[in-house]
Amino acid sequence: MTPDFVIKLAEDSVYTIIIVTAPILLIALGVGLLVSIFQAMTQIQEQTLAFIPKIVAVLLSIVIFGPWMLTILLDYTKNLYQNIHMMIG
Repeated sequence: MTPDFVIKLAEDSVYTIIIVTAPILLIALGVGLLVSIFQAMTQIQEQTLAFIPKIVAVLLSIVIFGPWMLTILLDYTKNLYQNIHMMIG
């Protein structure tokens, strides 16, 4: 296994993680921002108000983006298994 191959493998891993997690993180960020603006406008400082909408939004985004995320992860795993001969020897 060459250093270039290891760097390429790490690069592909990080890229896959970023692509798979981006939709969920962006949705959680957007919902959190909207809840924060709502709390600032109404001066309601309830702790649970910040978490419940984000949890619901993340669960819905997993339901919506789950098949796509699974496809990306399966493609990455298939690519790893196809190139396992390069890793071993």
